[in-house]
Amino acid sequence: MKQVLKTLKIKSLNNGVSTGVESWAGGGKVLSSYSPVDGQLIGKVRQANREDYDKVIEKSNAAFKVWRTVPAPKRGEIVRQMGDALRANKDALGRLVSYEMGKSLQEGWGEVQEMIDICDFAVGLSRQLYGLTMHSERPQHRMYEQWHPLGIVGIISAFNFPVAVWSWNSMLAWVCGDVCVWKPSEKTPLTAIACQNIIQEVLRKNDIPEGVSCLIVGDRKVGEWLSNDTNVSLVSATGSTRMGKTVGQAVAARFGKSLLELGGNNAIIVTQNADLEVVIPAVVFGAVGTAGQRCTTTRRLFLHESMYEEVKNRLVKIYAQLRIGDPLDVNNHVGPLIDVDAVNNYKTAIANIQNEGGKVLYGNEVLEGTGYESGCYVKPTIVEVENQSPTVCHETFAPILYIKKFSTLDEAIELQNAVPQGLSSSIFTLNMREAEQFLSYAGSDCGIANVNIGTSGAEIGGAFGGEKETGGGRESGSDAWRNYMRRQTNTINYSTQLPLAQGIKFDL
Repeated sequence: MKQVLKTLKIKSLNNGVSTGVESWAGGGKVLSSYSPVDGQLIGKVRQANREDYDKVIEKSNAAFKVWRTVPAPKRGEIVRQMGDALRANKDALGRLVSYEMGKSLQEGWGEVQEMIDICDFAVGLSRQLYGLTMHSERPQHRMYEQWHPLGIVGIISAFNFPVAVWSWNSMLAWVCGDVCVWKPSEKTPLTAIACQNIIQEVLRKNDIPEGVSCLIVGDRKVGEWLSNDTNVSLVSATGSTRMGKTVGQAVAARFGKSLLELGGNNAIIVTQNADLEVVIPAVVFGAVGTAGQRCTTTRRLFLHESMYEEVKNRLVKIYAQLRIGDPLDVNNHVGPLIDVDAVNNYKTAIANIQNEGGKVLYGNEVLEGTGYESGCYVKPTIVEVENQSPTVCHETFAPILYIKKFSTLDEAIELQNAVPQGLSSSIFTLNMREAEQFLSYAGSDCGIANVNIGTSGAEIGGAFGGEKETGGGRESGSDAWRNYMRRQTNTINYSTQLPLAQGIKFDL
């Protein structure tokens, strides 16, 4: 890991604040980053204080006035170079993601690939920031709409995808002409610094103004500063529903814009017409991938009564064969939870569901001994439930899968939708009518609805986000770029008269 840190130019107590050209240790408290893999100290960062924050915002405001004048395709060229720089550092950055966050190395590399993919998407997008033309009711008038950059985009990211979600926002924002201020999770500061170091080299080589890409490592106060700052046009926040409510209310109070990606409580419905050879691997990866710490993790599984026992028994057998350990070992399936607090949440949720009548079929164990010294490793757990009790309806960021049988598809869809969250959902069926019902207005109420694939693993080409307590935001693909721009309607009169709309007469 020392070589990885050297490759990514990470020095202890350095680079807690950056404006894309200049980096410095902040004036706040020291933040230590420990790996959940082995409990070892990776590095220390001196966090930002208010003076550091104000300096960053000042630099960002000045940079925006220059960056917005750069033609969008030219901005796309800078992002293209960022993608190439990420390709060159994919192995090292993926390893750091895995070690600092705890996800498997395959997923660490995959997260960096996701960053590369969004760079490619953004490059093409830089030539497609299109508006519309409309026919005017007035003769010799032309109407159209166009999109302009917003300004400063504040990005608050979570630990579970410590770099990818930032890139979803930043790459789109940059081609749209915005500048970015990133507040990463306090649990994964070093991966953020590594990304900033990579991006900073590209910016320097191209003489990009200081302030286009800024990083502020700090605690929740930094998020509060961003949320309440009228200089920040858009705050994009990823995290818990509780956090999102606080951010959303603060931003709304000053009539700012917010983009919220919050909790998920995702379900898979398996009908009697499903192909179980496809179902089983999808459920297992969805439930245990990233040790259950994805917002799209499969947390609820509804099985048709005709196959309930078979699927239940097969899952228990496979769970017993999962290899749990060092995520940097590609032979392991499951790594650690992010920290001991997450382990305590895991234990509390299982105790609560048992009190509510749930039956643990497998798991419910914190692993100890050689290789598990960090205290962050747990067994993925399967719980059989009779109803959707309060614990089932609550998102626990841990590998706990609740399973329940159903009789009719209407019943299963109602169960799926009967939670506060609305992010991702899936149905497994070979019956076209069942699939179409699930995707219809009377089906899944989630922002993502899949057929014969799991709830996790979204591609960057589609808009990502959910409804209800998930926040309603959309990031990544499709037309999510519009979140980072402001719409302007224009009417041009090229006649010698001044006719009014709606036929109004105003004679002088």
